[in-house]
Amino acid sequence: MTAHGGPGGTAADGGSRPETARGPEAPGTVPADDGGDGPGAVTRGRPVFDAHLHIVDPRFPLVENDGYLPPPFPVARYRARVAGLGVRGGAVVSGSFQGCDQGYLRAALAELGPGFVGVTQLPASVTDEEIRALDAAGVRAVRCNVRRGGPAGLDDLDRLARRVHEVAGWHTELYVDARELPEVAGVVRALPAVCVDHLGLHRDGLPALLALVEHGVRVKATGFGRVELDPAEAMAAVVRVDPAALMAGTDLPSTRARRPFVDEDFEVVAEAVGEEHLDAVLWDNAAAFYRLPAGFAGGAAAGG
Repeated sequence: MTAHGGPGGTAADGGSRPETARGPEAPGTVPADDGGDGPGAVTRGRPVFDAHLHIVDPRFPLVENDGYLPPPFPVARYRARVAGLGVRGGAVVSGSFQGCDQGYLRAALAELGPGFVGVTQLPASVTDEEIRALDAAGVRAVRCNVRRGGPAGLDDLDRLARRVHEVAGWHTELYVDARELPEVAGVVRALPAVCVDHLGLHRDGLPALLALVEHGVRVKATGFGRVELDPAEAMAAVVRVDPAALMAGTDLPSTRARRPFVDEDFEVVAEAVGEEHLDAVLWDNAAAFYRLPAGFAGGAAAGG
């Protein structure tokens, strides 16, 4: 069933900022950055590449997934939500509810500007010309959504991942419960470039995930409100295996998560990886993996 997004969402749609001594923020406002130890303190002075975000633009069609349609979360709302966090780039990821629509993704990347790239969903039948056109628009990866279902499944993984890498240099992103990784580990290890979303989701899959990190697979430190593991322990474990493998992000607007992203999630990242690796996890690793131009450190922060 195809439909359009409904009316504007709530704080839970776009993540929340915790109450402070001044009381809860009014809906739709962005707290000021007062230079203290409040939200944004961890990232102050550091550029952040938001390695996983969704834009839900009601101008473009949405497709129900298990009866779910997300509320709108356009670029303007994203910018307002991350104001003060130092976000200067990021990866706009196509969700299950967006199917293979490329219109919303092209529009979002054009509005967000330099530093932001796209992660799209494609059918296995996609042509080389379509891949090249999307690459020119700023797309840098294809997503295989095993968790929610999508146009390309595990049966298509090897062929599609190799094609997009050969044609445009893209990598492949897996939204998968890491407990399922042993079944496809041989295929994943042999692919040219892969990352796994949301720390692999489950603690019981962490050993399988870490085994793939040893073979060059990257991991997104995102979606802390949807995982069934201790994010700090998982991040520390990934960094011990390969400090270049971990990439932090917001997962905004945290669709279907038990809780949305909060600014303090970046504090959890900082404590888990330590000062030695923080710049790499917040910017360097993702900037290299998503192939931003050498030396690019972004312009004004999103929302700034």
